[in-house]
Amino acid sequence: MRPHGPLALAGGLAIMLSAATAAAHTPLCSCYDNGDGTVLCEGGFSDGSSAANVGMIVKDGSGNVVVEGKMDANSEFEFEKPSGSYTVLFDAGEGHSIEISGDDIVE
Repeated sequence: MRPHGPLALAGGLAIMLSAATAAAHTPLCSCYDNGDGTVLCEGGFSDGSSAANVGMIVKDGSGNVVVEGKMDANSEFEFEKPSGSYTVLFDAGEGHSIEISGDDIVE
């Protein structure tokens, strides 16, 4: 026997809201070359959540970690721009990571 009435509707709504909430937590990160030898990255999540304390890793062209830190209370991370090619990793955990090529970071 299938449930019906207000209880079935509430259960269905809870499932839909749960799925929407899970889908609405997409990581966002953009990095900008400040033109002074530093790079600023700003992060967050599509549901408006802060990225404070999210791990940030900068790797050189060989994959070696050259800078490691965390987003600050304003969801920002600034670092000295490495020479040569590099990548920036916004690492908020499994399924919530973004890798940005240094080639895509411009003034």
